Amino acid sequence: MMRQAEIKQFGLDNLKVIEVPEPKEVGPTDVLVRLHAASLNYRDSLVVEGKYNPKFPLPLVPCSDGAGEVIQIGSQVTEWNVGDKVLLTFAPKWIAKEATHSEIRHTIGGPLPGTLRELAIVPETGLVKMPSHLTFEEGATLPCAALTAWSGLFQYSQLKPGEFVVVQGTGGVSIFALQFAKLMGAKVILTSSSDEKLDRGKSLGADFFINYKETKDWGKEVRRITNKVGADHIIEVGGAGTLEQSIAACRPFGVIHLIGILAGRSGELNLLPAVMNNLKIQGLVVGGRKAFIEMNQAIEQSGLKPVVDKVFPLENSVEAIQYLRSGSHFGKIVITI
Repeated sequence: MMRQAEIKQFGLDNLKVIEVPEPKEVGPTDVLVRLHAASLNYRDSLVVEGKYNPKFPLPLVPCSDGAGEVIQIGSQVTEWNVGDKVLLTFAPKWIAKEATHSEIRHTIGGPLPGTLRELAIVPETGLVKMPSHLTFEEGATLPCAALTAWSGLFQYSQLKPGEFVVVQGTGGVSIFALQFAKLMGAKVILTSSSDEKLDRGKSLGADFFINYKETKDWGKEVRRITNKVGADHIIEVGGAGTLEQSIAACRPFGVIHLIGILAGRSGELNLLPAVMNNLKIQGLVVGGRKAFIEMNQAIEQSGLKPVVDKVFPLENSVEAIQYLRSGSHFGKIVITI
């Protein structure tokens, strides 16, 4: 038997750790992975509540990020060996830069079973090698948050040294964007409602700091910092609630990387400045396997360490999601399995 956390009905109170039979049949091109750690994304909270997609099949094992080791391989598997340390890919069929609608929607943690379980059978293309200097807890932070930031800055646009990147908040994607931007020699403007978090951002190399509670009109402040030019890249995690400020903060022909909707789905938006300044608003949902492999090579080469805020055991998955919702974390929240 093995342990897994699952919901039989939507709602955080319905997330329970249960015992189920271990998976037996490993197909010819499949790999059996023993999962050691998972990490949380805002999506996981929405999935559990039924707010992400109420049509997801139940029961469901939540969570999209996972790290573990290979314990069995199918007869035709050539890429993996028993004992390899691996990370699961969010969308196992999404390989290169662009994907079809069904490849983007074929994702673990809904509708496919997620990573809050001890064992998982995964297609051999649904894995990548974990950077060798990371622990399983650190590795588990990479599949969604890190790859989203990487895809935006290096797949769909080309971040250059010396460019200005505005990073909203201190959640997973934002902190990875900060770290990758500094790796490339860019300048980072960090926004947060917490002076304490801004202070922690300084230790990661952020160059300029805006408390958006004190400076509501932070788009203007970004223009002031950049000598009235505007920033080259905005990591936009707020959505409709912050997009207008992001548009104001962005230089002509700059890029707004649209990732989250933490500040709301709707609002009165004046999009004229986006038109007049030829802005690119690039929607982002994670990325393909090839980008994941490239990113991991950069992480290994540079020795970059993900920022893990807090670690919970599998039995405390409900508390982990409650902590995520509180918004008090800095970096990633991890669940050990």
